[in-house]
Amino acid sequence: MNIGIFTDSYLPYTSGVVRSIQTFNRELNKLGHDVFIFAPSYKCCVDEENVFRFTSIPSPTNPDFNIAVPFSLRLRPTIKRLNLDLIHVHSPFLLGRLGARYARKLGIPLIFTFHTLYDQYIHYIPFARSFTKELAQRISRDFCNQCDMVIVPTEVIGDYLRGIGVEKKIRRVPTGIDVFEYGSGDPEWLRRRYGISQKDRILLFVGRLGQEKNIGFLLESFSMIHRKKKNTVLVLVGGGPEEEELRKKAFELGIGTNVIFTGTLQPEDVVQCYAGADLFLFSSVTETQGLVIAEAKAAGLPVVAVGAYGVSEMVQDGVDGFLTDQDPYGFAGKVNELLNSTSLYRQMSKKARENAQRFSSANCAAKLVDCYRELLKEYK
Repeated sequence: MNIGIFTDSYLPYTSGVVRSIQTFNRELNKLGHDVFIFAPSYKCCVDEENVFRFTSIPSPTNPDFNIAVPFSLRLRPTIKRLNLDLIHVHSPFLLGRLGARYARKLGIPLIFTFHTLYDQYIHYIPFARSFTKELAQRISRDFCNQCDMVIVPTEVIGDYLRGIGVEKKIRRVPTGIDVFEYGSGDPEWLRRRYGISQKDRILLFVGRLGQEKNIGFLLESFSMIHRKKKNTVLVLVGGGPEEEELRKKAFELGIGTNVIFTGTLQPEDVVQCYAGADLFLFSSVTETQGLVIAEAKAAGLPVVAVGAYGVSEMVQDGVDGFLTDQDPYGFAGKVNELLNSTSLYRQMSKKARENAQRFSSANCAAKLVDCYRELLKEYK
């Protein structure tokens, strides 16, 4: 198949959407399919085969993210030359809408992956700051209903879309991971890199330091954990607009010297962070999946997470981790329970590794190909 991917997020910007596109691109190529990516440009872009860039401008609300101008004189002849079998879009805005328009012009299937609960991310949308939750939901619903199929990473997000009025086919296809890669890091790298004592237990968070990740809650919970367990360190892997405010909050809570901010790391270094940690903590309440949870489990880390939206399907409560309400006392209590029980910790660590196998990138790509073929049969 020749597959056209239209996305408003792509390298060198990093996000869950970008990682999903990269992962599926790699696996689809292994299966013999050709993937062509249409994405925003960045100053530091390097030319990549089968990646087509649009003129772009920095976002006023997130300077690391570029907004594509959805027009190019080269687009029509390029698409004609590629002989696309289907178009897969990853946003209901800008390049996503452009991809949808071309799918209809060409008379080929249009598939959309619903990555983001847009009504929870209104503060990041620079071109419609007067957004309301209802308007965000309406845009999501209307765009989904223009497509032939909508991909969701978890069933709970499929239920959410049905609840706001999406009537088109919905199929669950999680984003996969390289299970072996995340289970084979150096367990001492993290301690060496940041000078962490062998006596300390390392609690890890991986993700963007943005408002939607609810990291202030994580710091409050850690302050309670640290009161009872002095030999604990919280490592926050990732960068983002909230970093300075979070540093200040950590010191206000009296845990400033026990919280390590790594900033943005290379993917291979993130693997090492998982390998060196003891527990994975996740506080976001806006995830459609929470891919980092699968990565952590592949490294054998039990997870303590707030049980909201997609995260609730990523952790088997009481089996490979704990799901809690958004209550710092309850969250801290579950972390301490794991830290206090070696037998429980080992049991959950083993189950975490086993359950991570469900998210093998090869298996997830095969499911996506089945979705593509289902649509192509209908267009014959």
